[in-house]
Amino acid sequence: MADKTVTRATPADAFKRARRMWLKGERIHLAPLADELGIGRATLFRWVGNKDLLIGEILWSLYEPLWRQAMAETPGVGVDYIVGVYRRTNSTILRFEPLRRFINQDPEYALKILTSSQSILHTRTVETNTRMLKDQVAAGHIKPPMNIFSLSYFMIRLAESCLYSDIIAGREPREAELEDACTAVRILLGGKA
Repeated sequence: MADKTVTRATPADAFKRARRMWLKGERIHLAPLADELGIGRATLFRWVGNKDLLIGEILWSLYEPLWRQAMAETPGVGVDYIVGVYRRTNSTILRFEPLRRFINQDPEYALKILTSSQSILHTRTVETNTRMLKDQVAAGHIKPPMNIFSLSYFMIRLAESCLYSDIIAGREPREAELEDACTAVRILLGGKA
């Protein structure tokens, strides 16, 4: 007798499938995703929340390892270290083709998901950056001339203005502009330009 074990989809399956779709440039719609996984829409909503939350989690799943790698591979301490992590992370994001495609498909929606103060990605990015700054302060490597949270928020907003300048200002993102943002971060940290 043949074993007719049915494998049921899990929340991890839903996330992995949606992530693969996003990376390929496919639009994510929750109803067809639920059908493909053989689950009800209500189940999928319980697992992933709404589409905005799901895409935010996908973006975070790509950003966080990139950030961690930049932190691990950037030499030094203090201002040089922070600017190095900032440069390395944002240069990679600037050239990340799936992100550029996402932005080009629906610029207004992409801007909301990437930069809204309610977005998972923006919130977590500021939190992660704040932790890095606090660690450098605690180790005595930097003494920023402003509140750490404000500094972190400004750093992330500077990066966003460079990375998403095509949607925000109607001009293509450029490495040179990102380098200017690195100089601005260095100054905000109390370093020399």
